[in-house]
Amino acid sequence: MILLRPAHWKRKLLFVATIAAVGIAGLVGMPGRSLAAGTLPCDIYASAGTPCVAAHSTTRALFGSYGGRLYQVRRASDNGTRDIGVVGAGGYADAAAQDAFCGGTACVITVIYDQTSRHNDLTPAPPGGVGGQDAPVPADALPITAGGRTVYGASFSGHMGYRDNSTSGIATGSQPEGMYMVTTGTHYNSSCCFDYGNAETNNLDNGNGHMDAIYFGTLCWFSPCHGSGPWVMADLENGLFQSNTGGSQNTGYMGNRNPFVTAMLKNNGTNYFAIKDGNAQSGGLSTRYSGALPTSPSGYSPMHKEGAIILGIGGDNSNTAIGSFYEGVMTSGLPSDAAENAVQANIVSVGYGAPSPVAAGTLNPGSTISLRATTACCTTRYIRHQNDGVVTSEISSGSSSVDKNDGSWIVRRGLANNSCVSFESRNYPGDFLRHFDYQLYRQPMDGSAIFRADATFCPQAGKSGSGTSFASYNYPDRFLRHYNDTLYIASNGGSHAFDASANWAADVTWAVTAPWAP
Repeated sequence: MILLRPAHWKRKLLFVATIAAVGIAGLVGMPGRSLAAGTLPCDIYASAGTPCVAAHSTTRALFGSYGGRLYQVRRASDNGTRDIGVVGAGGYADAAAQDAFCGGTACVITVIYDQTSRHNDLTPAPPGGVGGQDAPVPADALPITAGGRTVYGASFSGHMGYRDNSTSGIATGSQPEGMYMVTTGTHYNSSCCFDYGNAETNNLDNGNGHMDAIYFGTLCWFSPCHGSGPWVMADLENGLFQSNTGGSQNTGYMGNRNPFVTAMLKNNGTNYFAIKDGNAQSGGLSTRYSGALPTSPSGYSPMHKEGAIILGIGGDNSNTAIGSFYEGVMTSGLPSDAAENAVQANIVSVGYGAPSPVAAGTLNPGSTISLRATTACCTTRYIRHQNDGVVTSEISSGSSSVDKNDGSWIVRRGLANNSCVSFESRNYPGDFLRHFDYQLYRQPMDGSAIFRADATFCPQAGKSGSGTSFASYNYPDRFLRHYNDTLYIASNGGSHAFDASANWAADVTWAVTAPWAP
């Protein structure tokens, strides 16, 4: 690729912006409307002279003509695999095919296919300088709607990530590039690093400027970081940058907590980068920084990009971050502002949203609930997490917001069997109720088969004659029980004190109620 001097690429951008504005002005500002085939993100970038060299999504096609595979799922019951494609060229993911294939068992996403002709497919990342082999994400943990259809996003809960170290067409050295991803401002943490973009090809930290990836989360690497985040930053290796000085230069940027977030980054590889974000459901983009690359410390101007692609992890495989991913692309060349604005308009037109409304206080996946004890002594007590442990405690309308949040849970399809349920923490996204050595804890989902089984519970008619009891998926004769205000999985009689038969039926029976924190 020919690299242009700053004055030349600025003139080129003005030219491309003019052409793009004429060709795609009609796409801007039309939220909620479906766009015709041929005007999806990678078509927009191509028309502006900066074609996609990687395009990944679990929700939809990113080219108007694309009718191929989006991702591959593998089911636990027999390790069988199936590719999930789109429903028609330029369409949305065939979630019904996934549901049919994964019915009665758990599935994970083993490949996220590149929709370009370059085959830059993403598979679970190998061990690196930090962190071991990464797990694939659960296939059905993040049901959403797009284009009015139910589809699935990719939910990362730590020790999960994807990588391709042998790519085609991805920027190397000081070549220019752009990228975006659609993520969420409701599922994040301050660990390293929820990234999508360009990284090292050997899974190691090779020094400043060897990465060029979008980061989203609350890890404030350089001060100041305004507000409480999460923020879009540039992971340029050995630093998450909000500006050329590291910290934020934008006092108005407090973070982005919208349910769906567009995060954008572009970098000309020599002396310029820009960070943008927006609400992926409405409106346009906000430029959070646009200016010089960092010059102190050295190594970032010019850049030393290597051309691998990562998702959900850092360049050295730092893999303790959580986050969500719906779609993302990488381009050859520096995208114009006009092209980026048109891409944002296209994203908004998708109508990303929550699954069909689910009544709170039910055991339908997506519902938020609280679980109240029914034993005569304890009918004002609810299951809540306290630090990492799980107990029952009294919660009322006068309780603190912390208590109310700790006592609220999101019902998910069972991580080990989707005919059962799992309970995700309302205020610690990605953390689930799971048993270990018979006691209950709140822990981040690590993707392992044992965690999935430990965090899956199968509802039954209440053992006391009313309400609901929850059998452990992998210990089906044991049920969620409160005993001395602590949660266990308990059998009716046994060697442990919490297996005592006295009050067992009442102690394992719960009232499913509306949540204290909706």
